[in-house]
Amino acid sequence: MSEARAAGTETNTGPQVSLQTVYLKDCSYESPNGPRLPTNQTWEPKFQLNMNTSAEELSPETREILLTITVEAKQGDATLYLVEVKQAGVFIITGTSTEDLKRLIGSFCPSVLFPYAREVISDLIVKGGFPNFLLPLVNFDALFAQAQQAPQPNLVN
Repeated sequence: MSEARAAGTETNTGPQVSLQTVYLKDCSYESPNGPRLPTNQTWEPKFQLNMNTSAEELSPETREILLTITVEAKQGDATLYLVEVKQAGVFIITGTSTEDLKRLIGSFCPSVLFPYAREVISDLIVKGGFPNFLLPLVNFDALFAQAQQAPQPNLVN
C-alpha cells in the first residue's frame, strides 16, 4: 500500500461529478380555453416538443445546468396547452478534459435533470384538466453526438 493511501490522502485524477442540488428554476403553463376541446372534435392533438440545455459557471468546478423543455399541444389551429419548464441542477465537476466537460454538460447532466422535468410537465398538464401526458424518454448521448456532428456556424465576419 502506498504512503498516500496510508495517510488518507488518496488522489483520484479521473473525472468526478457530484450533484449538489436539483430545483425548478421556472415554469409556465398556459391553456387558453381550459380542457375544453374545439366544438365537435375528438382528442387528437398534435404535439411539438423543444429542448435546450445551457450551463453557467458558478465557480471553476461548479456549474448550474439548465434543461429547458417546452411542450405545445394543438388541435387544428387551437392551442390546447403550452408548458415550459426550466429544470436546474448544480453540479461539481472535477478532473475532466475540455471534451469530457462538454459531454457531461451536453449529455450526462441533462439526463440527470430530465426525470424531474418530466414529472413537473406531467403534473401541470394533469392539473390543467387534460389527460395524463408523459414525455418520451430521451437519449441525450445520441442528441449530443448529433449536435457535435452538425456544422457549426461561422461566427467570424
